[in-house]
Amino acid sequence: MARSAVQKKIHLARAWLSRHPVWCAWQVNYRCNFRCSFCRYWVDPMGDRPELTVAQFQEGSDKLAALGALLVSLAGGEPLVRPDITDIVAAVARWHFPFITTNGWFSTPTLARELFEAGLWGVSVSIDYPDAARHDRRRGMPGAFERALAAIEHFAAVRRYKWQRVNWMAVLMEDNLDDVETMIRMAAEHDAYFMIQPYGVRKTGATRFVHRGDGGVGARLLELRRRHPNFLSNPYFLARFDAALNGGVPGCRAGRGFFSIDSTGEIAVCVEERGRPIANLFRDSTRTIVQNLRRDTKPRTCTACWYNCRGEIESLYDPWGLALSLPTLLLDRGRPPRTAG
Repeated sequence: MARSAVQKKIHLARAWLSRHPVWCAWQVNYRCNFRCSFCRYWVDPMGDRPELTVAQFQEGSDKLAALGALLVSLAGGEPLVRPDITDIVAAVARWHFPFITTNGWFSTPTLARELFEAGLWGVSVSIDYPDAARHDRRRGMPGAFERALAAIEHFAAVRRYKWQRVNWMAVLMEDNLDDVETMIRMAAEHDAYFMIQPYGVRKTGATRFVHRGDGGVGARLLELRRRHPNFLSNPYFLARFDAALNGGVPGCRAGRGFFSIDSTGEIAVCVEERGRPIANLFRDSTRTIVQNLRRDTKPRTCTACWYNCRGEIESLYDPWGLALSLPTLLLDRGRPPRTAG
């Protein structure tokens, strides 16, 4: 029998208390129809390799249930490229909290409804600018902006449960900090939350997309969060943006708080360390997986990223961050409050 929403929350708390990882980035593929200039997954050789079947997602999900209920990010590539994505979500949702990050291109009202009916906990649609010209150019796909907005509308209109959340997800880059408030307002107008994360150099090796400035990014984002109740990113996470942009945030908990599974079942401490797997989801026991994740000490000195999957999860291990995360994790707030202005 599948876990109920309440049971999942209890098992998530148990995983946290036992110091097991609570977040898993599970790549469903490395294929993508976009040609984003700040990402190279669309040319990654992994895109040509066989991907896990629905049965393997079910097997892997069942196995991971021994660790507790995990927050599972089903990403890519572009996850909606897969025609069986609804079945994948259903397999993961039996025990865990599945989320999807998508460019929105393949979204339809029917698919959105089917994904939520399958147990999708939340969806993040990637939009980095408040206008089509810049978003489409950066994403390498004419029409990307309009399709992404339509995707937000599709998902926002068909929520089945009150805990199902729709997010507008932006990447902070060199030229869009002044656009953040406009995007927050647009997200609210489309009945969505807003989240943001800084560009990570390890995606491409290119530094030209990194936001440059004299500081004050974190303070500015925190002020916007105070003014706009649909700005969901944790203040603990936002407060460290300046450190992330100027040398990095120390003390990464990759392998201890979160980990990654690639599209073939190889496990690494994080998505950027997939070339250095420490276990395999199907060949190794859960005990071996957890032990190997904990033994990998390289992340503890790594300051290369401040992705959402790192900063938001690390907030759970700080008293202030944990207190601010609890309403998001425990309360069923799928529909955002109206913006204050």
